[in-house]
Amino acid sequence: MRNVLILGGRAPAALDHARRFAHQGWTVTIGDSIPCRLSGWSRAVSRSLRLPSARLAPRAYVQALGDAIDRHRIDLVVPTCEEAFFLSRYRSSLPATVRVAVDEFATMEVLHSKWLFLGAAQGCGAVVPDSACVDTLDQARAWAGTDAVVLKPEYSRFGVHVRLCPHGIADDARAFEVPGRWVVQRFCHGRELCSYSVVDRGRVLAHVSYRPSYRLRASSSFLFEIEPSARIRAFVENFARKMKYTGQLSFDWIESDNGDIQVLECNPRAISGVHLFGLDDALPAALAGSADTCVTPGTTEPRAISAVMLLAGGVQALHAGRVGRWWHDLRRSRDVIVTRGDPLPLFGGLLDLASCARLAWRDRCSLRQAATGDIEWDGERLEAL
Repeated sequence: MRNVLILGGRAPAALDHARRFAHQGWTVTIGDSIPCRLSGWSRAVSRSLRLPSARLAPRAYVQALGDAIDRHRIDLVVPTCEEAFFLSRYRSSLPATVRVAVDEFATMEVLHSKWLFLGAAQGCGAVVPDSACVDTLDQARAWAGTDAVVLKPEYSRFGVHVRLCPHGIADDARAFEVPGRWVVQRFCHGRELCSYSVVDRGRVLAHVSYRPSYRLRASSSFLFEIEPSARIRAFVENFARKMKYTGQLSFDWIESDNGDIQVLECNPRAISGVHLFGLDDALPAALAGSADTCVTPGTTEPRAISAVMLLAGGVQALHAGRVGRWWHDLRRSRDVIVTRGDPLPLFGGLLDLASCARLAWRDRCSLRQAATGDIEWDGERLEAL
């Protein structure tokens, strides 16, 4: 029996990975630096490890990871959140015998930057929106003129601090609240799509493209529907080959009104597309680099974080006058948190949420910052250990 260590146990994607690995005969260990009962309480998980913070205590984090890999005879390490960047940076300090599903740090850095990625995406078969890198709002306004644009920090996540300016940058727009470089990008009208892939040395071993049908404002989605796209898959294959990439590879897209596929940004980690693969789909083999062919989901059934769909989705439906459509979508989707015979992750997730709320209150920060502040990486220099 093979052993996998899944990091970022706070994320629903980690829970989904854990169930699939366990179903296919792996022994699953979960690791994180904050409570991760969402995945740790699943029947699929053999043990949960509390790790130091990758961002705040990298030396202790790497030491604890190395000890866990040796003690539990880990064959494969799979990150799900932004600990992937720290894992990549300090890969050489971990046992050489373990497979770690991340690429070299120089590549990860390019893909995480919303500016550098746009250069890397050129020539791979998708439209790359006209963009500029700026330091101030005045510079952004000078570049954009009166055009519709999107403003976003070079490094961010979950759509935080992203500003949509469909009528141009307002005269009274506030200055950038996050220091560092920002990207100003021509506004793309159209339909939002996402893709998730697993790649090994430039070869795509798993792939899905999908529509994030319901979102928390302009942030995380909570209902996902498969939306096949030959053009998205072709881009991913070209890009993966160009970068000689290994690891999880995710993109945000706009299918514009004229039919063009425009690539917006990249996340070299897991995203919600993980949920669209079934228990029997060979995603574990893809992550282990041993899949013979490209794995695609064996079903087209929509997936949802049903508790969020019920509450936030219901409120959105009431405001938009689309209650009937919301109810139909809720009923036809399958929950990714509670599955038959494994209900405890729902209660574990609620306790995790309470822990984050308590941390946010203590540190006088937002719930999102409390949930991810210990693993975020915004391009700062990571010193050698």
